[in-house]
Amino acid sequence: MSSSSPLVGKLESSTEIEASAEMFHHMLLHKPHHVSNASPNHVQACDLHHSDWGKEGSIICWTYFLKGKAKTAKEVVESVDPKNNSFTLRVLEGDILEEFKNVLVKCKATPSAKGSGCVVQWVLEYEKLREDVADPVTTMEMLVEVGKDMGAHLTKP
Repeated sequence: MSSSSPLVGKLESSTEIEASAEMFHHMLLHKPHHVSNASPNHVQACDLHHSDWGKEGSIICWTYFLKGKAKTAKEVVESVDPKNNSFTLRVLEGDILEEFKNVLVKCKATPSAKGSGCVVQWVLEYEKLREDVADPVTTMEMLVEVGKDMGAHLTKP
């Protein structure tokens, strides 16, 4: 399928947080089960289903809230680049696959030009099951909010 298909799309968003790129990357990749402490309004839990936290091929299952409804997503860690504080997750199972054939979540944390904190970049690549499915804008908004919550949590005294 060509990328010009109306079913294939990509959303990108960046936000600046106070935490360092390394702190953010480490928590989200190696301790995602702590994200619910940082962002309880969005994330209920994250459980490890296969392998080890943060390893390529590991499978994690998120329980989260989207538009006030409880949702789940089982994801595989497809790639990890610790040098660039980035990783890619592919959704294997979950509520989002009721409307999407494929969903890829990419996250990268880059040190801020200001000298402290970092810029968190989220990329959602997706393929809709039908043309009448809306782009996953609310999912992207949730990811950005979770990132901001994590930044605040990681820099608490």
